[in-house]
Amino acid sequence: MTHNTPLSPRPLRHLAGGRHRVLTTAQLRSRGVSTAELNEQCRSGGPWQLLLPNVVLLHPGPPTSEERLHAALLYATRESAPGVPAQPTADDPHHSPYPEAVITGMAALALYGFASAPPLPSLDRVDVLVPRLRRLRSTGHVRVIRTPALPTPRAVMGLPVAPVPRALADAVADLSDAAAVRRLLTEAVRGGHCEPASVVRELTGAKLLNRPQVVDAVDSLVAEGRTVAEDRLYRMVGEYGLPDPVWNVDLRLPGGPHLGGLDAYWPEQAVAVELDTRAPCRDDDALWSEYARKREHLERLGITVVHVTPRKLRESLEQQAAVIRTALMASADRDPAAYVVVLPR
Repeated sequence: MTHNTPLSPRPLRHLAGGRHRVLTTAQLRSRGVSTAELNEQCRSGGPWQLLLPNVVLLHPGPPTSEERLHAALLYATRESAPGVPAQPTADDPHHSPYPEAVITGMAALALYGFASAPPLPSLDRVDVLVPRLRRLRSTGHVRVIRTPALPTPRAVMGLPVAPVPRALADAVADLSDAAAVRRLLTEAVRGGHCEPASVVRELTGAKLLNRPQVVDAVDSLVAEGRTVAEDRLYRMVGEYGLPDPVWNVDLRLPGGPHLGGLDAYWPEQAVAVELDTRAPCRDDDALWSEYARKREHLERLGITVVHVTPRKLRESLEQQAAVIRTALMASADRDPAAYVVVLPR
């Protein structure tokens, strides 16, 4: 028996009627389809069609969006055995059936449900990440993007999809319209998909921050991230019964220097909250040093500074409320803080 000999006399229509209507030629051979049968089925006007190199669509009509995505992954996937893509096993049910292939760019954002991304049926192209050393070319509706390290994918509709920040960076790389870039980045933050810092980190790694349309959008993104974080901070105070602070204030020593701005301050307890909404950038170390110096100065004056990030407010609001409540309660056991002037910011 040769590798082209069918393993079963079952009619080929049982394949097209199965759950997977897109298979590789290797998968078809493993199911008993000979090369001659494959060629006959994929003839012009036949019941099957070669959608991509070595990827077969098991019906004659146009592929659905889901079929195009599966086909792109099958084309780009690393084979685990000669000619056969890896499949999940009972011992490892979470193992991806598409090794070393991850959907990114606009297709990924559409899968995440971004309203500002084109719907899947309208996309002419599916971007797929593969390791840099893979020998694979873009073809058909698949654009291959090589990367030094594949991101850990998220499963969306059973497909391996790049995390939102990476998908955004790959999508933005093709956009020249500043308004379109701004809409995508704003939706990412406003929709709770990710924090501004993670997006800017990916844009920096992709060397996109020197493009005017991206720079303008990032400024809006950071402002959007701060607004969302401030709203969560306001909600936390109300929902968890914290005493009302004074909001967005500057502190000064009487007749002395400016001590810095704070997002919330409880004067009687000398407890302050500062939001860290920095975006990673070239002067990030210098900016962090400024944060640290301000905090050290305030604490020398007896003021407790609680440092929170947008991510902490998004993922553990109750825990952050507990941290602030503990700081407020502990104020009774501390020496009185130095007198400071509180001014609106």
